[in-house]
Amino acid sequence: MEKKYLIVNTGSASKKYAFYEGAKKVYTAHFEMEGDSFVVTETTDKGSEKKVIEKDNYIGAVGLILDSLIEKQIISKREDMDLVGVRIVAPGEYFLTNRLIDDEYLKMAEAALQKVPLHLGPALDEIKNIKKFFGDTMPIAGVSDSTFHATIPAASKYYAIPIKDSRELGLQRFGYHGISVQSVVSKAAETLGTLPEKVIVCHLGGGASVTAVKNGQSIDTSMGFTPLEGLVMATRVGDIDPGAVLYLSEKLNKDFKELEGYFNNECGLLGLSGKSSDIRELLELEKNGDADSALALETYVNRLKGYIGRMAAILGGVDLLILAGTVGERSIIMRNRICSNLEFLGIELDQDINNASNGIDVELSKAGSKTKILVIKTDEMEEIAKITNNL
Repeated sequence: MEKKYLIVNTGSASKKYAFYEGAKKVYTAHFEMEGDSFVVTETTDKGSEKKVIEKDNYIGAVGLILDSLIEKQIISKREDMDLVGVRIVAPGEYFLTNRLIDDEYLKMAEAALQKVPLHLGPALDEIKNIKKFFGDTMPIAGVSDSTFHATIPAASKYYAIPIKDSRELGLQRFGYHGISVQSVVSKAAETLGTLPEKVIVCHLGGGASVTAVKNGQSIDTSMGFTPLEGLVMATRVGDIDPGAVLYLSEKLNKDFKELEGYFNNECGLLGLSGKSSDIRELLELEKNGDADSALALETYVNRLKGYIGRMAAILGGVDLLILAGTVGERSIIMRNRICSNLEFLGIELDQDINNASNGIDVELSKAGSKTKILVIKTDEMEEIAKITNNL
């Protein structure tokens, strides 16, 4: 009999669920805020339905999903569920391995919580809810967002602080978006027949990262100890001089807890523009002459190009550039800006194909160009499902 399992992917502002029978996805639910309301969009093979829900149903989403699965006759009772898989974003060697969640796992996760509360907190709350509805006997798989980056070599892994501190504190660059990178790399291999040797993956959503993939393995990535490092993101700061952090702490009179919120929620595109974290809105503002919105977009592209160059140097060239995430999939203008002046790396965008392609998997490189450019929709849920099923 096919296993029946639920996949859970929590964010700070939304939650996604998918129910599988074996390898087949039969139900999805996306919980999010729209204005001041909580909404859920449920999808089955019969179509989609969006409805407004109470805050308690957002917090206890697993209960709503169970009721819905029974009501839709996908399962007859909660005991029909075999296992649950949860995406985990947490720093630490322990979390470089996908594992079944037990008491030791929860203890390690609670210890890691202070390092990434905005990312790990929602997942731990979800695990508590799962246990509340299913009891302690339900197997729960912790699917790490960093496992794909476990192959990063030491030279790319460590910060230049005393090595004994790195080792004693477990302080190193773990990288994130690994589930997404794994997803698009697998899809690229299917599309092209084989995966090229030197691949750069740009995951460009609210969070954003660039990863160098050599012979199918991650050898460097832009995110570090936490998901704050690297690119300019929607509201995250990305790279910043440690001296500037100390200066900000003094001048803004913020302690480190307050700075954590500042760097995660008030910076990036939102901070630079002073108006929005949404690239679509910023492009509109730029068109209407808003200088700070134009600066935010220019800084975003500048930092991203710098990381593409860095990854190309580490790989010794680039055979394939993959653009994924909302910006990579849907922003024709930003794809054009990202790829411009990268001809020296063999990256040549076909303007006509780019202008005609929105929200689809497509090859954007000019015919005959040395480096292929692919837009690939990431499917984290599918990847989490595969790993959960295997566990």
